[in-house]
Amino acid sequence: MYVETHPRKVRGEAVHMTSSEKKAIEQAHNSKASSNPSIQVSIRSPANMDCSYELITEEARHKAIEEAFLTPESNHFISTPEVKEMEKRLVLWLKSGYPVHLIGPTGCGKTSLAVHVAQVLGRPVVWINGDESVTTSDLIGGYSQMQSESVRDNYVHNVFKTKDTMKIEWVDNPLSLACKYGYTLIYNEFSRTKPASNNVLLSVFEEGILELPTKFGEDRYIKVHPDFKAILTSNSIEYAGIHRPQDALLDRMVGLYADYYGYETEVKIVMEHTGIPKEKAERIVTVVRSIRDKLPDGQKPGTRACIMIAKGWQTSATGEDLAIDFRQMCIDVLASKTSSPRDMEEKKKLVMESAEYSA
Repeated sequence: MYVETHPRKVRGEAVHMTSSEKKAIEQAHNSKASSNPSIQVSIRSPANMDCSYELITEEARHKAIEEAFLTPESNHFISTPEVKEMEKRLVLWLKSGYPVHLIGPTGCGKTSLAVHVAQVLGRPVVWINGDESVTTSDLIGGYSQMQSESVRDNYVHNVFKTKDTMKIEWVDNPLSLACKYGYTLIYNEFSRTKPASNNVLLSVFEEGILELPTKFGEDRYIKVHPDFKAILTSNSIEYAGIHRPQDALLDRMVGLYADYYGYETEVKIVMEHTGIPKEKAERIVTVVRSIRDKLPDGQKPGTRACIMIAKGWQTSATGEDLAIDFRQMCIDVLASKTSSPRDMEEKKKLVMESAEYSA
């Protein structure tokens, strides 16, 4: 009768495991068992996750994806009749199956509204910021690295086998994740990306198919999940660094123009963000709106400027060593959009006149 005196591992097992492999196995064991069997997947991480093929549950994969692609939270969101009307229109078109393009001046609250509506929809949210350097790969993903795997087989003591395998790893980016799993995509500063990089959106919005041009085989095409939603935000075309999107893409989206909110709404936003008393918030908003009416589009101060002045005013009131004149605080905030000393003098004059009027 044969008795095994030297137990050996199953043939083909790697001699050692990397730290990421050990971590993934431990995570798979500790996570709650899913109804689906464990499958081989690749998870993309922006910075703090290992990008490697691991055996984890579907539940763990979704959790890792949602933790890796974090979006700003819509804190201090104010709902007034004016805001609710815009929110209702945005939700209507998204639920009708159309992507929505929010267009408006900087600082008018487009991004806050987009984040709020995405949270209202109740689906996980992925986020991307557009700029000149964004490429199609930044939207859909690509092959990020090659992975080498070595196996040493000494199952039979006098026979030694080796096997080296090279794997290339595909990592998904926000658009492919949103299309695959039915997430809400927020594409901030959409019109700052060169139009050619956004061509991939044409088939997504029209045919419901995402093509991955650099991927091989059957996985080249992704059928867009029915829960997929897209909210895109852009500044008006008059702003520097803005590209006009191709007409074919604009035809596939609903465009909503978001202008600066009304006086009462801006006052409530400033109070909610800073906790400043109403009379002070009213004075700040009055000054900023007065200056806004007298400046060209690219230099108009938005609601964000009101919040900055309010926070500075609060800090200034905490002690004599920080006390600064209200008018000087307004000038400091507006100086961020000043192009020359002459321009600065003109803005100082506007601030002085508006501040005296609001006093």
